[in-house]
Amino acid sequence: MDAVITAAGHALAHGDILGALKRVALREDPAALALRGIAMAQLGDLERARTLLKMAARKFGPKEVAARARCRLAEAEIALVSRDLNAPALKLAQVRTDLATHGDLANAAHATHLEARRLLLLGRADAAQALLDESSAPRAKPSLVAGRQLLIADIAARHMRIARARQALADAADSAALSGIAALSAEIESFRQNLDAQSVRLTRNGASALVSIDSVEAIFGSEALVVDACRNLLRQAGVTVPLASRPVLFALLRSLATRWPTEVSRATLLAEGFGAKFTDDSHRARLRVEIGRLRTLIGGLAEIESTSLGYRLLTPPSRDVVVLAPPDETRHAVLLALMADGEAWSSSALALVAGTSPRTVQRALEALSAAGRVQSFGKGPAQRWITRPLLGFPTILLLPGPLPGR
Repeated sequence: MDAVITAAGHALAHGDILGALKRVALREDPAALALRGIAMAQLGDLERARTLLKMAARKFGPKEVAARARCRLAEAEIALVSRDLNAPALKLAQVRTDLATHGDLANAAHATHLEARRLLLLGRADAAQALLDESSAPRAKPSLVAGRQLLIADIAARHMRIARARQALADAADSAALSGIAALSAEIESFRQNLDAQSVRLTRNGASALVSIDSVEAIFGSEALVVDACRNLLRQAGVTVPLASRPVLFALLRSLATRWPTEVSRATLLAEGFGAKFTDDSHRARLRVEIGRLRTLIGGLAEIESTSLGYRLLTPPSRDVVVLAPPDETRHAVLLALMADGEAWSSSALALVAGTSPRTVQRALEALSAAGRVQSFGKGPAQRWITRPLLGFPTILLLPGPLPGR
């Protein structure tokens, strides 16, 4: 490789985008096209970057396997930034193999990090952790070490291991400083600020207050019975009972837990669990059936006692009951949580991650746009939606994927 290409690559690796472009802007050989594509991607012109990378990949000969793999890796990163989560470019297993086989361990590690980031966006934190466990970032590349630590922090935060996440962020910041890449340091600082801003509404004994995400970790580590309205599950000492697919049962459980240790009237349970505006024999019969189902699901963690007025949640004398909920319980909270990362999302990507239909997401986005909470640009398949991060909004707790046991 000639000295100009080497110098341009070195400039890009250290965050000097304009310096790299000055060296290769007028060249049309495949290596120069690839570097221009990467530079344009870092400047935000993703369509031009994608075009340049495809041209470079076609121009590289069949024997230049590593060079073609690097182009595919750059295309994958563009697809991830564009939130095109089902793009063929994100099938990175072969890319990792080609790069590792040809001795490019740094880019092979970067491919692993991109795969892990995609898994995290899809709510598969355990799969992302397993992928990271299979490899390690070269210690000679501080930028890769920083990226890996940032992923570890993200995974730890989603598992509500906040102390571990903060330690990983500190390690990431140290490595980013060694790399000298300002954009990487800014990304880590942005993640730290977002983590600091996280808060959750906690209800205990009928009283509610906002608490930090660090307090949530302490609650999860206690013996308290936790009704988590962010992920719609019941949790106690590492045992979880998912109720996201049983909204009526979760609504009844939340109603009982919010007023614990007092009893809750049948009229209140019917209103909050079924949306009933009046009470008759059919409503009361349905309530008995659903309470019976709820007893079965939470058996071993708590009991539900029938009273003359309604029902009461019972726990062992030493066990507390708390309810965790978002400070802002809007109808489309999950979509807002996903877009709080500041990236531009397509409605199809949001539907994929949220696990719902594209049409449902489109209607939700239109409602949020009318309310001034999101905005769009582009048209048709190129339309993207963005929102500004919401301070205090518990994005980590609302992100897709079940919260695993500790």
